[in-house]
Amino acid sequence: MVNHSTYASGSELSLSKKLYNKSAYLNTINNSFTELVPSQPEEISPPTIEEFFQLYDELFYEIPKEGEINSHEYLVKQSTNYIGSQIITEDIQALLEEITSLREENLALQQNIVDLTLPTNGINNTTK
Repeated sequence: MVNHSTYASGSELSLSKKLYNKSAYLNTINNSFTELVPSQPEEISPPTIEEFFQLYDELFYEIPKEGEINSHEYLVKQSTNYIGSQIITEDIQALLEEITSLREENLALQQNIVDLTLPTNGINNTTK
């Protein structure tokens, strides 16, 4: 079916309309309302290990240093618990050695104090 209309400007516009019988309509036109149904969200797969560490590097300075969750402190605690031991760095090892040395020195000084404060009972503690 063709319809001719004339506008005030004098130009003619042709409109056409295609008609279908009922069986042709049902076979030709999709009359379901799929476009109004919310689309199913895409299933998001977890990042690969490589992607995780790339994201970690990108977010490193945005992650808080301390906190019960979502912090560097949390990651260290979780990782330490998982591997079952604490990694001793060179700095920590040097401090542990210094503590051991200071304890030995403290023990020697305490022994000197004991030796100086005990009565000698006329016995000379120095041997010649």
